[in-house]
Amino acid sequence: MISRDPASGLTTFSCRLSPEQSSLLEDYLRENSYEFFPAAHARFRARRPNISIILYNSGKLLVQGRETADFVQFVLEPRITGEVRLGYEEILSGFPGNRIGVDESGKGDYFGPLVIAGVYVDREGEERLRGLNVRDSKKISARRITELCRIIQKDFTSSVVSIGPERYNQLYATMKNMNRILAWGHARVIENLLAKVGCSKAVLDQFGRKDQVLKALMKQGRSIEVIQQFRGEADIAVAAASVLARGEFVAGLNKKSKEFDISLPLGNSKEKVLPAAREVVRKWGIESLVKVAKVHFKTTKEVITT
Repeated sequence: MISRDPASGLTTFSCRLSPEQSSLLEDYLRENSYEFFPAAHARFRARRPNISIILYNSGKLLVQGRETADFVQFVLEPRITGEVRLGYEEILSGFPGNRIGVDESGKGDYFGPLVIAGVYVDREGEERLRGLNVRDSKKISARRITELCRIIQKDFTSSVVSIGPERYNQLYATMKNMNRILAWGHARVIENLLAKVGCSKAVLDQFGRKDQVLKALMKQGRSIEVIQQFRGEADIAVAAASVLARGEFVAGLNKKSKEFDISLPLGNSKEKVLPAAREVVRKWGIESLVKVAKVHFKTTKEVITT
């Protein structure tokens, strides 16, 4: 069910979630500082200013409030259901002309840094990237990502902002929201590239409200057109950025593994992450988690209480 108010747009949205999708949604809401409340016949009710989310025991999800459209577009569809129901294009053919592509890696990983990368692409560069078969980093082997990172860093104008776990946890303590940190990081990457090249357009994968990035941009960056696109990696400039960000993330994770003499896994799978986190605590103490992990993830609570 979709309801729209003529003055304010989408205000109510409902759909049905599978048990797996329900768990993904609850994890996301807890990791992004939503307040939780009990509700009759519901698994939970979560709330933030301008939005209320109720997941009923039946699997029915009800989203209400002024930020409903943003939540459905930027969170529910790309992160939870993988379906597009509000009319957004699933596949992007690409944006013509010179542009900066920006993407991130590490936001869903308990261990390691949060990395935001940007790559400036002109017509010649776009042809070169297509010749290298650059695409979404999730579709490329780890070995090939390492090779492509070397090429992109050598042959293209790029910028990487790698936020290590300690710095990430400091930022999260202040900002209380990962999307705000991402907006800050995206803005810094864009500003860094604009100091090197002239460009009027930046293409980003969707992760939150565009105004968060615009507000984080400084004077030079505010003249650029910022475009957020669902599945932005379909644009080759964003795909190049996703490759660079992934390569830097894995390198950062491997560095922490060597530093702490523990194999730190990718992702946030409880089966892999919990044993590694407990090993970190056993060898180095509970205070060491802030040096290797994003401690606001619910994994930290499980490590401490079990």
